[in-house]
Amino acid sequence: MTGKARRTALWLTGIAVAIVLAAVGGWFFAVHEMKQRVIETLGPLGSVEEIDVGLSQITLSRVRLRGPAGWPTTDAMRAERIVLDVDMRAALRNRVHLRNVSVDNYYLSIARTADGRVRILPDLKQAARESDARPDDKAAQRANEEKLIDHVSFERGTMEFFDASVGNPPYRVLISDARATADHVHLPALTDRTTLSMTGSIKGLSHTGTVTFEGWMVIATKDSQTRMTLRNVDISTLDPYLLKKAGAKSAVTGGTIDLTLDATVRDYRIHAPGTVVLNHLQITDTGNPLDTFLSIPTRAAVAALKDRRDQIKLDFVLDGNLRDPKFSLNESLSKKLAAGFAKALGVSAEGVAKGAGETVRGIGNALMNMLKE
Repeated sequence: MTGKARRTALWLTGIAVAIVLAAVGGWFFAVHEMKQRVIETLGPLGSVEEIDVGLSQITLSRVRLRGPAGWPTTDAMRAERIVLDVDMRAALRNRVHLRNVSVDNYYLSIARTADGRVRILPDLKQAARESDARPDDKAAQRANEEKLIDHVSFERGTMEFFDASVGNPPYRVLISDARATADHVHLPALTDRTTLSMTGSIKGLSHTGTVTFEGWMVIATKDSQTRMTLRNVDISTLDPYLLKKAGAKSAVTGGTIDLTLDATVRDYRIHAPGTVVLNHLQITDTGNPLDTFLSIPTRAAVAALKDRRDQIKLDFVLDGNLRDPKFSLNESLSKKLAAGFAKALGVSAEGVAKGAGETVRGIGNALMNMLKE
């Protein structure tokens, strides 16, 4: 090899080594950035035992997000493993594009406040808000960057729903074997349609029912079109939504419920036709005139149910303005079901009024008894 050829070979080798070093340096920089973003996203109440970065995947092991002050349970979320499938070309250009996020063996708590607001993973949102409040901070710039997640899946998990809108302490519903997906999550604007689905099991005293949810939602505007179903769910599981009782013992002793609800939200107005089927409903008279089932005194309901224990079908339509503080989905649904239940049982307005009179007398008697003590 001539001297000139040798110099050319060395020059080319040097260029190749420089390119490789630049690529490796860029890779390690991207890895550091991704780890830093994970830690920032979890916030001060979050923790992860291990972050493993591969060529195109980031694996988080034993992730925990503790609940903030006032949260109904210790943890907002736990997961044994979260795998992020990263678009490395986008990462090297300092863009976040996740092709897939897989959350396995997880626990997720969901809280509904007394005024009906639903809260999920509150500290993640709080961390983002605090970051946005510091415009000169590097984390704030990251929070405002465009992020795209193609697909998110939750497998082998449990969801725990705490509802403060029907009682204090919040009423708890546990959904086991919960699987969920979300497609096309476009942050931070969230102005695109995100497709959602969820399935799970609700275990009652005598039956294990199923719950499903599917549809799409524009998270920023709350516009959505969804379908929710309940199948073979133990009625006692939904006691607070159907039964108002003054005593400690439930009047519902048996039965299951099937529900289908097709909800459309446009400009914060909801239109949701639905159907409820009560199967083998059994109610006992508690003897307390304050107890009602779907707004009908239990005594009147028991009498009307003598020949109607197999199946009762109720159709209803929910309409309202979600921005109206006087509008409550719980109360609206309860009134619709109460009217349908009374009609299905053939309970006359006079009978309901009589039952209401008995309730008023019961309140008076209870007050008198208190005064006598």
